[in-house]
Amino acid sequence: MTAAIELQGITLRYLERRVIDGLSLKVEPGEVLALLGPSGSGKTSVLRIILGFATPQLGTVRLSGEVASEAGRLVVLPEERGLAVVFQDLALWPHLTVAGNLAFGLKSRGATPREREARIQFILGRVGLAGKELSHPGQLSGGERQRVAIARALVREPRAVLLDEPLSNLDVGLKRELLSVFRDLLKERRTTALYVTHDLREAAALGDRIAVMEQGRVVQQGTLESLRANPSSRFVRELLDDFA
Repeated sequence: MTAAIELQGITLRYLERRVIDGLSLKVEPGEVLALLGPSGSGKTSVLRIILGFATPQLGTVRLSGEVASEAGRLVVLPEERGLAVVFQDLALWPHLTVAGNLAFGLKSRGATPREREARIQFILGRVGLAGKELSHPGQLSGGERQRVAIARALVREPRAVLLDEPLSNLDVGLKRELLSVFRDLLKERRTTALYVTHDLREAAALGDRIAVMEQGRVVQQGTLESLRANPSSRFVRELLDDFA
């Protein structure tokens, strides 16, 4: 099976600092991979490389087998990669309604007004926001804005969704509720996803597999059970010890 996302031998430098160091990683079609690591380990840089916002000096990025970036060369533009992203700050358009935020990406993909309406109504129902179509982001709670962000990503039916610590600013109860919403939506739609987090509980709740990052490298990957049974280093073991 061809991987939905594949990074091979990726090296990324900013000035003279090596941020990503020979990293290789695969996300299979329909898989949710949690990319786990502390701040500064390079997780967000991996997302930027996949999205095409940063071009690695060495290595290859493939999307469904197609070369998207290779050794300092951007082959496929970010807007042509068929990816959706949910950032930590959500990046919702404050002047647009909920429906307007969701329709924006659909319009650029040529969806008809009837198709846009049907898809928006369906996804808002699935995230528990039916009836909020005409609300603006500033009128919503934090949890509701998170639901709009994931709905906006999924309504386009992307090749894959990349999520960059979207729940880090929420309290524990709301985070648990939204993790359940995210997990159900991604599994129901068989969406390929890469979920970036520093929180092992989030990684364990959402990821089919977990890839652990340390200083620009993936040092171990597998299910939570396999990582706990055989941690590859003291770093991984101490990371897992935080999980009760």
